[in-house]
Amino acid sequence: MVSLALTDVKAFMSHLLLSGTFDSFSFIEGEIVTFNTFKIDGYIQKDFFDTGAELPAYSPWKNLREYCFSIIRGKRTPLSFRLVFSLSPSNTERLIAQNTPALHPEDVQGLYLNIRYDGKHLSCITGTSFKTFTMDKSLEHAWDEMVEKFLKQKKIEYIRE
Repeated sequence: MVSLALTDVKAFMSHLLLSGTFDSFSFIEGEIVTFNTFKIDGYIQKDFFDTGAELPAYSPWKNLREYCFSIIRGKRTPLSFRLVFSLSPSNTERLIAQNTPALHPEDVQGLYLNIRYDGKHLSCITGTSFKTFTMDKSLEHAWDEMVEKFLKQKKIEYIRE
């Protein structure tokens, strides 16, 4: 787990809400506080759809980005928000294969990215969750490194906290 302070709030919010930077991540849940508190569950209600197509467990961020932007958009800054993303299952499998081939993808609950804004400070905290107990921290370290590389690649400024 690493905690990163995002130093350019305006630039980060542009990446988050106006571009496809985070579109491939799964959206787990979120809470946006403006004039009301808006809670969003990213879990897909499969019974809603008529299709027999296989659906992921959680919506990709690209399906909720515009909705969240509509809540945040306006002259006033949100009082706070928190968004929880997860690396997509296919990218999780790829990261496991590259870094911890002895680990089974089905043993990993998720590789998470928690974005929090408290009205002044914006931070990004990584997290790793396993379905089984393990002492091996290599996947956690690989995920932390991947997030930092991702932010650098996208030119998102941060400092380690």
